[in-house]
Amino acid sequence: MPSDLTEKEFSKHVNTKFCAKLDGGVQAELELDEVKGYPGHPGDQQGMERFSIYFKGPATPHLPQKLYTLQHDQMGEFEIFLVPLSRNDQGSRYEAVFNYFKPKSDE
Repeated sequence: MPSDLTEKEFSKHVNTKFCAKLDGGVQAELELDEVKGYPGHPGDQQGMERFSIYFKGPATPHLPQKLYTLQHDQMGEFEIFLVPLSRNDQGSRYEAVFNYFKPKSDE
């Protein structure tokens, strides 16, 4: 079972490897490079989880913007929508944005 996809959980795994499953059984290794939280502002809806995660990947294959299945040794397998941000001879950088209501705790 996959871990919760929260800012706190991803923050535990910065600088670790994730495997992206591509078409045709090909895989690409991505490294979680950064987790960036977004503080709320006055007037924002309360109880939201807002953050982005950034991955470094190889120069090839370059991953187009779409939904990918990622596998991580500790977080398990889950689907995530990746957007390419930049690409050069050294590799590519990708972002996934999270914006959802936090589950209410049983009090």
